[in-house]
Amino acid sequence: MTTPLPYVLHLTERALWSAAREQGAYAWSTRGRTLAEEGFIHCSTRAQLPKVAAFLYGAYDGPDELVVLVVDPARLDVPLRYEAPEPGGEEFPHVYGPIPVDAVVDVEPWR
Repeated sequence: MTTPLPYVLHLTERALWSAAREQGAYAWSTRGRTLAEEGFIHCSTRAQLPKVAAFLYGAYDGPDELVVLVVDPARLDVPLRYEAPEPGGEEFPHVYGPIPVDAVVDVEPWR
């Protein structure tokens, strides 16, 4: 029996998620960078999320609400790899392609 992978999380702006819902897939890698520019979508585990949010958004005062996309890896049709930004570093989940809207099982507000 295969153990299902835990959900992975992606922090984004609500407007980007709304646009993705209309298009059928989400294709932003990280704040200000698309999947095409970066090559993968940066994600995190629940434990990594606060650190990632502080790094990417700090004292965010943007025009849009931040939300957390909760992604079920079993619903992805592209590779998901856990990789470290540098050798021996902490591994983060990276999604190598657009995230289908139906792979997002929840959308949580980010404080």
